[in-house]
Amino acid sequence: MGLNIGMVSTRFAGLDGVSLESAKWAEVLESMGHRIYWLAGELDRPLKRSMLVPEAHFQSALNGWINERVLNRNRRSPRSTTVIHELRALLKIRLNHFLDHFQIDVLIVENALAIPMHIPLGLALTEVIAERALPSILHHHDFYWERARYAENAVADFLRTAFPPTLPSAEHVVINSTAQRQLAYRCGLSATLIPNVMDFEGSIELSPGSQRDLLKTMGILPEDIVILQPTRVIQRKGIEHAVDLMRALEPSNGKLVVSHAAGDEGLAYADWIKRYAAKSRVDLRFLEIQSGPQNGASPDLARQYQKLWALYARCDFVTFPSRQEGFGNALLEAIYFRKPVLVNRYETFVRDIEPLGFDLVTMDGLLDEDQIGEVEHLLSCSERRAAMTQRNFEIARRHFSYRQVQSRLNVILEKLAATTSPAPAVTARRAHRKVIPIKPAPVAADSQPECNHRYTCHRY
Repeated sequence: MGLNIGMVSTRFAGLDGVSLESAKWAEVLESMGHRIYWLAGELDRPLKRSMLVPEAHFQSALNGWINERVLNRNRRSPRSTTVIHELRALLKIRLNHFLDHFQIDVLIVENALAIPMHIPLGLALTEVIAERALPSILHHHDFYWERARYAENAVADFLRTAFPPTLPSAEHVVINSTAQRQLAYRCGLSATLIPNVMDFEGSIELSPGSQRDLLKTMGILPEDIVILQPTRVIQRKGIEHAVDLMRALEPSNGKLVVSHAAGDEGLAYADWIKRYAAKSRVDLRFLEIQSGPQNGASPDLARQYQKLWALYARCDFVTFPSRQEGFGNALLEAIYFRKPVLVNRYETFVRDIEPLGFDLVTMDGLLDEDQIGEVEHLLSCSERRAAMTQRNFEIARRHFSYRQVQSRLNVILEKLAATTSPAPAVTARRAHRKVIPIKPAPVAADSQPECNHRYTCHRY
């Protein structure tokens, strides 16, 4: 009999790694007969199976107020602590309503208990799972100790409690072997390794009309040489290396396209890379794929990816010169579309991907003449390109397909069923309650939030 599985995060929308991988897990779990329900601060998932909680978004006004006062500081005020606990209490109400309303059997937390972008949500999730002894899978994409912006903080007590928590009813999942070792070393917790995946047995349907319109809008002509950088515009993605490659190739009809938008980590790098490309005389274009609608109204998540898939299908070469990645979705996507790739040898690639025998153009932090020459050869030799991309596709299909997720999730679910009691069934008293979301008014950066009554959940 299928389970009701709840997925929780700060955001399930757009093309970030957490949103992408959670959608893939949902496909796999639904193919196994389970039903998936969603809770987040931003959603593009099926409306009837979703609960939108604006306060859970990492970019909500109140969460921004909190982060400004506890990150890059070594001391927090009593007021900050109070506000954290007020928002934690509100989110607990929302989470409990979600669990009862959809009669959730197993909870999957997507990265919200790994990186403290939303501290109150992490605390609320930890308490709810503990109080209910709720069977849970904590899917960690990246930890706070992997990000420099969390090195100095005034919330060490909260980080030890909830990022990640130690809970008898929870199983941990990580996406690379380094995270698996670090979790054991730092927290004494064992974790199952499930890498990011693609549906290498399936096919992506591209709309010819949408593809044609996109290329026309972006001014991409049939004779153009297109290099795709399929990442967000943030510094650790190393987009300047893609600019350097295009400058070295010097094609008169070359276009470098960056697929995703900037904003998650500020706009300074985006402004700099535009100036750098202009100075290098590189035709740099931004598709700026944004997050999806925030009301959960999208009936088909795949529609949002049509622009990105169209770029993969059209491009001649893919650059992925990231300095750091939890795994690297863009690499799998390029391999899926049988495109040659330039990869910077980031740690996860070296440990978990490169030993599998992929045929790729690789660099170690610097782009030199050898790599430039190899790219030139690939662009001019279709036979070499076809042999390389087919080899890579076959390797990826063996190691990073949906079958890998299904088999490992089956083991985890069986373990949870054997070691935990079922989540409490919804009671008749709770079943008729209706929770009306109360959206807090925006809080200015230099102001303090008002009293707790503004964040009280009204029941009828």
